[in-house]
Amino acid sequence: MNSILRKLVGMNWLMVALVFGLCVFGVMAIYSATYMREEIYLTEMWRRQIVWLAIGLVVFFVAALIDYRAWLNHVSFPLIMYLGGLGFLTLTHFIGRTTYGARSWLDIGPISFQPAQLAVISTLLLVAWLLANTENWAGLWPTIGRILSCAAIIAPPWILILIQPDLGECLVWIPAVLAILYVGRVPKRYLLVMIIAGIALIPVVANFGLKPYQRERLTTFLNPDYDPQGAGWTINQSLIAIGSGGFYGKGFTAPNTQVQLGFLPSTIVHTDFIFAAIGEQLGFVGAVTLVAAFGALLLTGLLIAASATDDLGRLIAVGIVTLLFTHVYMNIGMTISITPITGVPLPMISYGGSFLVLVLFALGVMESIWVHRKIQNGKVRHR
Repeated sequence: MNSILRKLVGMNWLMVALVFGLCVFGVMAIYSATYMREEIYLTEMWRRQIVWLAIGLVVFFVAALIDYRAWLNHVSFPLIMYLGGLGFLTLTHFIGRTTYGARSWLDIGPISFQPAQLAVISTLLLVAWLLANTENWAGLWPTIGRILSCAAIIAPPWILILIQPDLGECLVWIPAVLAILYVGRVPKRYLLVMIIAGIALIPVVANFGLKPYQRERLTTFLNPDYDPQGAGWTINQSLIAIGSGGFYGKGFTAPNTQVQLGFLPSTIVHTDFIFAAIGEQLGFVGAVTLVAAFGALLLTGLLIAASATDDLGRLIAVGIVTLLFTHVYMNIGMTISITPITGVPLPMISYGGSFLVLVLFALGVMESIWVHRKIQNGKVRHR
């Protein structure tokens, strides 16, 4: 009991406050975006999000209080998570539910979730374990071997996600993987070769790997005036909503807005385009405050990465921070037309129970890295 109390006292409470504040703000944003809808399932979403938040906070504190090295220092747990994610992805290919042109959802009883999100986090954990345990390798071929080993881990889930096709989830973990490889001391020249090769493949993917609706999204990104009543409707309404919010916004739960009048489709305003609703209702001040809160959380994550006493903790923290940053950047970016529409949710803000729990789990692991940075083999390590 005393050990648990010491760990609670030693937690990074700035991070805890930011996480809790963002989650509560997310519930409020979901309520404001859906409370006037006629569909009962929409008006009840904020209540369901509270239930998932309660579960997620339990997961967060459990993950934070258990020493991450106790279950991540051995390959068994990250490997089991990875194989579980891979299995769910394979199952989704055969019996998954198709939504917005992608077979990406899996229904197990009353629970619906996207296995791609579990696969991304579990893959990053396994890659971090691999790099942390092969850091002492030296020379050209061992370096290439480390890269090829990482590629062998990443390729199967990435290909399965691409087949769905869920382009957004395919994109979000590319920066995270590159960040882990960089911190894992993979020489920069190899990373540069991978980046150049990835850029070279963009035209191939754009021509042969995209569905028609995904090409339309790319076209509307490059030309927002393309098909304003069809493919360009959502992004144009998002820009109108954010712009009409002005400096202070139209007010929380304000009526007669783009959101409440349904100009932004009710099927996505509480998920992918929740930032547009926030921008309209709370204006520039609310939007900047939200971005600042995310910025503070990401900087706290980098502080935790810098304070880690082992390579595994450092790699995991950097991977999680980069993954969160990519989600935030891509989600907000697509609502203000600086990135294509990819269907990536805004962490802790967008509606989505399983995604919320997974994000809180990842943040709990990062908190564990902070809590246990001076503890080795159950004893306090004085520096």
